[in-house]
Amino acid sequence: MKHTNRCPKCGSGDIVRIDGHAGAYASGNNIMLGATIFSAVNVNRYICCSCGFTEEWIDREDIEKVKDSKKAVKL
Repeated sequence: MKHTNRCPKCGSGDIVRIDGHAGAYASGNNIMLGATIFSAVNVNRYICCSCGFTEEWIDREDIEKVKDSKKAVKL
């Protein structure tokens, strides 16, 4: 959905993006990598308004932060 603006489940083009954010007490749509809000990596949501399917993406520049985090478990 991020790249095609189409839902992979129903084919709809009625897609919205909700930007990730970090709020007080680790609220918001984010991944906390440390103890403070400054360590948060935002997770952006793409939502199909026709069927409700969702995808979550982080920005490319944050991938290394997540990968290098002590919380990351390599699969």
